Amino acid sequence: MEILAVIYILLFVIVALVLYAIMQIRLFGMKVKDFWSFIEANQLLDRLYLFAKQYEKMSPQEQVIYLTEAEKIFKAFDKVPDALWEEEYDKYKEVLTKYKDIKMLRWAGENHK
Repeated sequence: MEILAVIYILLFVIVALVLYAIMQIRLFGMKVKDFWSFIEANQLLDRLYLFAKQYEKMSPQEQVIYLTEAEKIFKAFDKVPDALWEEEYDKYKEVLTKYKDIKMLRWAGENHK
């Protein structure tokens, strides 16, 4: 019987914490879906950052994948306040720089055909 009471108390605490987190996200002016997208984009940012550092030359297919994934990151990061990701700014800037470089290379390649 005591174990059942402990389980109910723990469930109540978990539900209360989840509701509190949702309330804080909404008070910050965001939707929960946008916040979740930001978390996923932050993980993708880490992978793209390492990819940008490792590969100076990318195949056309790799470039397209990089551009697509980077655009997902940019959209997700645009939906959240800057204060949430200011510590990731250097990685974001590196991914953005590589994104711009690839876009310019692809644009220049298309104009010379």
